Amino acid sequence: MYIKPMLPTLSASIPSGDQWSYEVKYDGFRAILFISKEAITLTSRNGKDLGPLFPEIISYIHSSLSRFEAFMPCMFDGEIVFLKNPYKGSFEVIQQRGRMRAPEKISESAEKNPCTYLMFDILECNNDKTVSFDYLTRKNKLKNTAIKCDLPIEPRKCKVPLQYVPSFTQYENIWEGIQIFNGEGLVAKEKKGKWEAGVRTKSWLKVKNYKNALFFIIGYDKKNGYYKAGVFKNEKIIEAGVFSHGLEGADRDSLLKVIKDNKVSENSQWIHIEPAICVELQFLELYKNQLREPSFKSFRFDQSPSECTWEKLKLHAVSLHEDVQITHPEKPLWENPVITKTDYLAYLAEVSEYMLPFLKNKLLTVIRFPHGTFGERFYQKNCPEYAPDFVETARQDEIDFILCNHLSTLIWLGNQLAIEFHIPFQTFDSSYPDEIVFDLDPPSRDAFHLAVSAALEMRKLFDSFGLVSFPKLSGSKGIQIHIPISKNRFTYDQTKQFTSFIASYLVTAFPDDFTIERLKKNRGNRLYIDYIQHAEGKTIVAPYSVRGNTEGAYVAAPLRWEEVTSELHVSAFTMDYVLKRIEVDCPFHDYFSSPQDEVIGKVLEFIEKQKG
Repeated sequence: MYIKPMLPTLSASIPSGDQWSYEVKYDGFRAILFISKEAITLTSRNGKDLGPLFPEIISYIHSSLSRFEAFMPCMFDGEIVFLKNPYKGSFEVIQQRGRMRAPEKISESAEKNPCTYLMFDILECNNDKTVSFDYLTRKNKLKNTAIKCDLPIEPRKCKVPLQYVPSFTQYENIWEGIQIFNGEGLVAKEKKGKWEAGVRTKSWLKVKNYKNALFFIIGYDKKNGYYKAGVFKNEKIIEAGVFSHGLEGADRDSLLKVIKDNKVSENSQWIHIEPAICVELQFLELYKNQLREPSFKSFRFDQSPSECTWEKLKLHAVSLHEDVQITHPEKPLWENPVITKTDYLAYLAEVSEYMLPFLKNKLLTVIRFPHGTFGERFYQKNCPEYAPDFVETARQDEIDFILCNHLSTLIWLGNQLAIEFHIPFQTFDSSYPDEIVFDLDPPSRDAFHLAVSAALEMRKLFDSFGLVSFPKLSGSKGIQIHIPISKNRFTYDQTKQFTSFIASYLVTAFPDDFTIERLKKNRGNRLYIDYIQHAEGKTIVAPYSVRGNTEGAYVAAPLRWEEVTSELHVSAFTMDYVLKRIEVDCPFHDYFSSPQDEVIGKVLEFIEKQKG
């Protein structure tokens, strides 16, 4: 069933007052969902049938149709998204899904990257045309419907592809979450507002989470009136995108005259100039290394083109708390190759969405390198008194540990030159582990092949159990094998039985290659299978943490099992290489949805029987 959706009006600021409610704005495909006994349709704002593109949503509704029976026919207004976190959908994934046409590709993507329909309004319910109700009444009815249909009432990554979008009476907390998690923005909705088909209304105001960065002008598109912006990366010019919006009247005329007077080349479409004119642009995010929704903010005659760099752009492409201050950005942290603090912070910003889930609610220990990796280092557990107020802490053993739950905390720590991030195996509010980790520690980096051999033998054993495991480089000289388990499911005594059993089996099978001997002097040239380290109070380096190797910025990088071969080398996994890998996929992307409780439980039962 097709109905033109009501559209919000863009606003430069968030309206305030008792008459407003606030919702997260997600980046996806706007769609009207209609459910009846006769048909289930998912229709775009332009009248296109989106059902074939998102079969996971239609299939779920078909399989759960009895839940909706009391409300049918019903119609919802919402957004189809690929959720990255509760505040953000992936523009890239949803665009890829929208371009697919081959049914087998669509089915494969629906299985690998399932999308979600987020309901934010209800237009019909059991033949009751709710469009005539005010917003607040509709919202309450939608929430009650979601609850009675047993649907999630807060957006989250899960196997239920139909979820409710909550509303809030205060925007401060929701806006903070949007900024922390780099969401698209919010929509302010008047509580007494009616739903009007096809109208761009001022009772819905959208506020985008724009960022700002410095660029230089490198060209003008004569056909379309666009200006081309660029930045430097390793002294080469990188084209970042084109803009036109925001530059009006005399400013536009003056810029065009300067470009024409100083052109270095011209063809039928473009006038090109050398980097000289600096501007500050506003943009939503970077998509495939190009600016989304860029617009002109101001000329920056106080800046030189050399200040417009790719690393600074990557750092400014994320939302940070206003109290995050970057000091000494050009400070070198590694010498060969030269890697500056800006380079490192840009890495943390870009990898944050993959790294932060592993740090969440874990008592953090960092290794800081105040003079770079070629200087002294020290461990830090206690949160310093000068930490900003947004840095969360949890007290244990008379220590105020930092909880690195948000991007701003991660970047603040990076600015403090915390290079290595080490985390325990449980969250601060539990004494039970939520993962099992084996540390495969060869006697030297030259013996890394032993870590590969041990990992492969361990995988064979795990495969025989039907147990899913996740390999990761230590970033130093070994490999670590992670196994996710549910929180509060197994005690450390139980997991020790498991790790001891696995380690003892491998040492018995390969006594010349592997050992569980704690004393280094007694290991010889054998690899140490460290299972003792998996205990309460112990830590492991976090996935995606950089290591303080002076010879290179190597990363504790998640791996795919097919990469664990004789060709694997620690030195290949630099910050730049890891960032290129995650453009495709994170090998740990389904880590938190893959708890191995059932298999671990069966192995523990087997161990107990062996004792008997």
